[in-house]
Amino acid sequence: MHARAVAALATALAAAVALFLPGSEVRAADAHRPRPVVVAHRGASAHAPENTLPAVDKAAALGFSWVENDVQRTRDGELVVIHDATLKRTTNVEQVFPGRAPWKVKDFTAAEIARLDAGSWFSPRFAGTRVPTLDQYMRRLEHNHEKLLLEIKHPELYPGIEAQTLKVLANDGWLDHRHLASRLIVQSFSAASVRTVHALKPAVRTAFLGRPDTADLHRYAAFVDLINPSYRTLSAHYTAAVRAHRGPHGAPLGIFAYTVDNAAGTRTVAGYGVDGIITNKPEVVRAALKTV
Repeated sequence: MHARAVAALATALAAAVALFLPGSEVRAADAHRPRPVVVAHRGASAHAPENTLPAVDKAAALGFSWVENDVQRTRDGELVVIHDATLKRTTNVEQVFPGRAPWKVKDFTAAEIARLDAGSWFSPRFAGTRVPTLDQYMRRLEHNHEKLLLEIKHPELYPGIEAQTLKVLANDGWLDHRHLASRLIVQSFSAASVRTVHALKPAVRTAFLGRPDTADLHRYAAFVDLINPSYRTLSAHYTAAVRAHRGPHGAPLGIFAYTVDNAAGTRTVAGYGVDGIITNKPEVVRAALKTV
């Protein structure tokens, strides 16, 4: 991309931050503090098996545009959407492959994972639900007109996963101006992984999962647009410290707090002025925000 085009895109992204952070499903609580966007953690994971297509479908049905997911890689190089490093908790892998303990995602091929039931553990109603590939997941989000907070999970286990993730996103049309400006954030608990994403595709909005010391925030601001800590570690003072720095696209750093599942926690972090709330119970958070 030519330097002039890069500069133009960066300017447009900075201008769009005020639009995409609050989200379409919330309105301003007052003239000075918009209500936080509500992010359905692993999809509507209180209603359907996490990180599956039914979970994102349910989030859309409930009226939530933002969802969060986790991306890992199979033994033969396919990106799949699953949280744990092992398949044990959320699939029937022990029954299908009893001799393959400890059932790590990276030790199974995509075809083997596609055989697994990723829904019955949650409810018999979801029997036969599969672990989606990232490509399948992105296509469903596009169909649902949803937005994505994508977490690169355990990047130390999957060398090169950042470039591979960006390639899938590009192939599915998620790295165009429209998606970059308002529909995509890539995050990780690994600062090195987020830094790699920023280096490979500077136009992508990025977030660090965690709570860096205030003295280190200026270093993170070189490659992240948001700091996304556990809500239990937050304070109004820390939120203000984060906002004092500008990210790589020129806007003040934002904050999405995780994982808030009750009204009291919602009101507390909203009072701190966070931009987003990541939750397993988005309808609970939405209702609480109406009282803020």
